[in-house]
Amino acid sequence: MSNDATEANNATEANNATEANNATVTTKTEKRSGTPEVRDTVYIGKKPLMAYVTSTLIQLANVSSVTIKARGMSIGRAVDVSQIISRKTENAGYSIGTVKLDSEALESQDGRTRNVSTIEIQINRN
Repeated sequence: MSNDATEANNATEANNATEANNATVTTKTEKRSGTPEVRDTVYIGKKPLMAYVTSTLIQLANVSSVTIKARGMSIGRAVDVSQIISRKTENAGYSIGTVKLDSEALESQDGRTRNVSTIEIQINRN
């Protein structure tokens, strides 16, 4: 390779590296300058029940209303979380708000479309 081609290649690599660094800095700046994200939804999965109860109570300390969302086999666990919060913490002043039942059409692994039940339970701080 000639000396001019090597210099051009090095300049191109340096320019690409500079662009990558600028993109990284810009992304970080945009994240910092944005408003803080309010997390008022707890998604129920396969963790232990009390993990979701604790998470919901922590969120209720920051916001006045939290929505518990679950689908499929996790619906029972979502109901349990809402009942623990409303019954066991009666003195703290939490109540169950609206309950929304729905279903989503999801594609299974074998390519067929299945309906999966969903639930959204709103917990309010009084």
